[in-house]
Amino acid sequence: MNLFGKKNYISLNQRTGTSVLEKHMKSKEPSIPDGMWIKCNTCKNIIYKKEVTKYKLCPSCDAHFRMSPAERIAITCDKQTFEEFDAAMDPGNPMGYPDYDKIIETTREKAKGREGVVTGRCKIKGVDTVIAIMDSHFMMGSMGSVVGEKITRAVEYATEHKLPIVIFTTSGGARMQEGIISLMQMAKVSEALARHDDAGLLYITVLTDPTTGGVTASFAMLGDIILAEPKALIGFAGQRVIQGTIHEKLPEGFQRAEFQQEHGFVDRIVHREKLRDELGKILQMHCAASSEKRAV
Repeated sequence: MNLFGKKNYISLNQRTGTSVLEKHMKSKEPSIPDGMWIKCNTCKNIIYKKEVTKYKLCPSCDAHFRMSPAERIAITCDKQTFEEFDAAMDPGNPMGYPDYDKIIETTREKAKGREGVVTGRCKIKGVDTVIAIMDSHFMMGSMGSVVGEKITRAVEYATEHKLPIVIFTTSGGARMQEGIISLMQMAKVSEALARHDDAGLLYITVLTDPTTGGVTASFAMLGDIILAEPKALIGFAGQRVIQGTIHEKLPEGFQRAEFQQEHGFVDRIVHREKLRDELGKILQMHCAASSEKRAV
């Protein structure tokens, strides 16, 4: 041991006890910006965010990540054709729920949207279409008074202008903060769709993950054609509730899109990258058939 060699002195911050050397070492650690990596809940892999394309698919297992309405519009509608309806609509507080206005404001900041659905008019592969896109980022797409009213108005607009309507569903069910007012939206939207159907017009639903509760029990399952994204959770009550009620183990894949297609609840499962083309073909076929009918 060299007792006479050069000594290394470490000074301590008297207030915090942190050594200058520790601070120097920490400054050399690599800095990773927030949001650079995401985790896939299906395959559990950690994914570099830039590897995720505009279709929001897992590069490892092809799982379909949840999308915002803006992202959905970008991959579905013809460019610069989307015109939004009722963008500034606000909910009341019919049940006097404590701090409901604060909950809405906080959710808007997190979700970067005003409510649980975006509606409007656009073209899909050149066909004029009314579209409604529910937002899982806004209180899990819960169906409150604004969600029901906006979808109802969109359906009524489609009926008045003799247009098809496409609704992308995603929801955890009724919005408990609005009580019975939330549940009323099931009947209101369904009645508007009945009038749309009576007019001989097309209604397409696209079930995305998750579509559950009152939305599944009403307008999600009323489509003339029901499409679904792969592995989307589709059902009314949750698996644990059902198992607890019937006291039986449910089959593997229960309530997933593939299971629902096998049992006749879904017409076709369409990969997200092919969904715009699929919708375009259906809408164009319907347009041609409607034109021939009017000509006769």
